[in-house]
Amino acid sequence: MQKEARQPGQGTREDDQENGGRLMLDIPSSRERPASQPEPEGNLSGEPLRESALTGIFEISKILAAPSRLEVTLANVVGLLQSFVQMRHGIVSLLDDEGMPDITVGAGWSEGSDERYRMRLPRTAIDRIIATDRPLVVENVAAEPLFNAADREVLGASDDMPVSFIGVPIRIDPKVVGTLTVDRIRDDRSSLGLEYDARLLAMIANLVGQTVKLHRLFACDRERLMAEKDRLQKQILELRQPARERKKLHAHGIIGDSPALRGLLEKIAVVARSNSTVLLRGESGTGKELVAKAIHESSSRARRPFVKLNCAALPETVLESELFGHEKGAFTGAFSSRKGRFELADKGTLFLDEIGEISAPFQAKLLRVLQEQEFERVGSNQTVKVDVRIIAATNKNLEEAVGRSEFRADLYYRISVVPLLLPPLRERRSDIPLLAREFLRNFNNENGRTLTLEASAIDVLMNCGFPGNVRELENCIERTATLCAGSSIVRSDFACCHGQCLSAMLWKGTSDERPDQPAPMPSVPAKSTIPLAQPTQPVQSVAGELASLGPPGTVLVSGAKMADRERVIAAMERSGWVQAKAARLLGLTPRQIGYALRKYGIEIKRF
Repeated sequence: MQKEARQPGQGTREDDQENGGRLMLDIPSSRERPASQPEPEGNLSGEPLRESALTGIFEISKILAAPSRLEVTLANVVGLLQSFVQMRHGIVSLLDDEGMPDITVGAGWSEGSDERYRMRLPRTAIDRIIATDRPLVVENVAAEPLFNAADREVLGASDDMPVSFIGVPIRIDPKVVGTLTVDRIRDDRSSLGLEYDARLLAMIANLVGQTVKLHRLFACDRERLMAEKDRLQKQILELRQPARERKKLHAHGIIGDSPALRGLLEKIAVVARSNSTVLLRGESGTGKELVAKAIHESSSRARRPFVKLNCAALPETVLESELFGHEKGAFTGAFSSRKGRFELADKGTLFLDEIGEISAPFQAKLLRVLQEQEFERVGSNQTVKVDVRIIAATNKNLEEAVGRSEFRADLYYRISVVPLLLPPLRERRSDIPLLAREFLRNFNNENGRTLTLEASAIDVLMNCGFPGNVRELENCIERTATLCAGSSIVRSDFACCHGQCLSAMLWKGTSDERPDQPAPMPSVPAKSTIPLAQPTQPVQSVAGELASLGPPGTVLVSGAKMADRERVIAAMERSGWVQAKAARLLGLTPRQIGYALRKYGIEIKRF
């Protein structure tokens, strides 16, 4: 039969019979117990036994306060408990934050023995204690439905040997995190002491709960401190890393350690082992020239020349002379013979930047050279044969250009043998602090300063879109460092924090603060502005084609009201000067936006 300790007025024996004899103890604390209610006598019928229990609790408190591993501490508590509580076995079982078994120990615990103790726990009874947050006292487990045949066998209970069970919850604040349970052979003396022992175990479980709470807090603090230690050690190692490691991080001048950049460097190492033509694709400012040079320096041609040419910077007649060379007197001003870039790059690498900007007639000439690796100088009929590896680069959508017949398909296939896509800075944000510190270090060396970047400055940089990519980041650092008055760069030093970011004005097109006119566009160097070629046929009127825009004053971009020319400019600015995107904003076709640009004499900005 199972007993329950209750305060006066809490129920009758008939209530116990209706509950099947299962008694759940409601144990008040010393502050809650009325002064008129006597201490239960139980099996501690004499003062020496009471003194023994107090001494035991005192000794347990010393064990719990000792610096030791939690499992060892709890095992020692159970071992000492046997000296003043009648019991055969005692087990402390703890749950983790997810409610799963974590630690299970008993007297004589050793490493790896948790499962052995866990097998001795009556699962249903333990779940009842945890769910109800109440102690459970069972006089005879053989007569209690909470204990199945397996539980009774493990506890050694039989008709000849009745076994009693006491279990109390272990709490951390209001949450139950485990149980303290004991079992013992039932006799007349032990039956009388069940309620008293349950109260005693509840006090000990309270002490255990406080100890477990402290251990877990210390464990959290330890993990946090270890993580902080690892972070600081990593920073120290980065500061003290050998030159070879720093060189690896800054391979070929390409600074960064992000997954996207690591993947690119791996591809560079593979591509460098062959002589295949490479096409570098990516936005302006992503470092295409650095990647081309890295491919050259990693290849077998590293000891040979690396020659570069920006195809967009020269008109067609000059471009031909620059690439193929010329003979004396070939044209006005040709006072002597001159080798072209192809000859200069013989046995080495030729980097053709902005290859998407060359004209259709020159594309045919370049195709022959790429196929045959031979050409004639301007003004000569003698064929020159070379061995040159070509690396081309463009930020233009060549596929769309081929579709519009602006770029030869056969040349596209010739240069795009091995395409490599360079990730924009927004896809490798973890590299921004490394790049920023490197640019600031270069600035300090050139200007004799010792500026540093504060954490608030790094936060500003990490939250910037940088449509101009690494080139824009470098300009931002140099501009901010130049204007910085203190010894370190902080958040307030950046122009964007004062609404003066040139990049924002360049890429957003119009300002919400000035809805009546487009935002001012920063001046762009003349070499980056390419006037549109004049049409060979009269330009058709686009007045009707702009009708889809609505009448002047239609809200187009950021609520700005503008004339037709201003609306076209605003759309081009908002789309980053990509005609196809601007056409979609205006509801026009690419042909119609082209007519509009020519009609209003709008020059295309290239970045």
